[in-house]
Amino acid sequence: MSREAALVSTSTFLRTFRRCPDNEELPLEEWRCHLWSEALPEPFKCLSSEVYRTWLQLRLRYMAPTADNVKLLESLRSNFILALITNGPSAAQWEKVNRLNLAKYFDCILVSGDLPWEKPDARIYHAACNLLSVQAHQCIMIGDKLETDIQGGKEAKLGATFWLPLTSAERAEPQVGLMPDFTIHNLSDILAVLPCGGKTCGRFLASRNRCSSIGTTGSGAMRRARVPYNRRVASLPDLDNCNSNSSDGS
Repeated sequence: MSREAALVSTSTFLRTFRRCPDNEELPLEEWRCHLWSEALPEPFKCLSSEVYRTWLQLRLRYMAPTADNVKLLESLRSNFILALITNGPSAAQWEKVNRLNLAKYFDCILVSGDLPWEKPDARIYHAACNLLSVQAHQCIMIGDKLETDIQGGKEAKLGATFWLPLTSAERAEPQVGLMPDFTIHNLSDILAVLPCGGKTCGRFLASRNRCSSIGTTGSGAMRRARVPYNRRVASLPDLDNCNSNSSDGS
């Protein structure tokens, strides 16, 4: 395949995948193989399964937390209660959580595909607060998207919001009206702002010694809401109507 044809195929797959990473009628593997088959030129459609397996292997490799981020999560979890809130279809998002072994770092994981709300709706933040038995003002939000993570954190009246822009262009031109309380360049920067060791929580931060009611089980403390309220079925013709807030393609 020529380089030009390869670029067309990969960009076509990525565009359709980002619009609709999950189809409830099909297993994840079958749906993604279908998207690759649609994206590849005719002589190469028979390779869609092989291309998918290579893509998935590389996708998970580059999504995996770095050693420094793992160390940071472990340090934070020893002092604070941590929640993960992600927008996207249930099966696709839980695949990432499970394949990357992320559940052990969080006390609560909420996927918008399991719930009737998504970021920036304040209710998904409040649902996490309720599951963890904490108040919104005790919590902070750390995210890379101003229009979902930061806006939602502010609308939920959390104690503070931390923005981690992914590109220098985003950092240079933040959207008006969505200014975070803190802008950080990497995750470790939050340590300069957080109360040391969780001993002095100030006006925010739910530390473990203040919220001892959170239970611990087996592989870690975690509570999940897995109710399929609003999962939608999408087929190739209606990809343009899929949820634009899905983080699965990021």
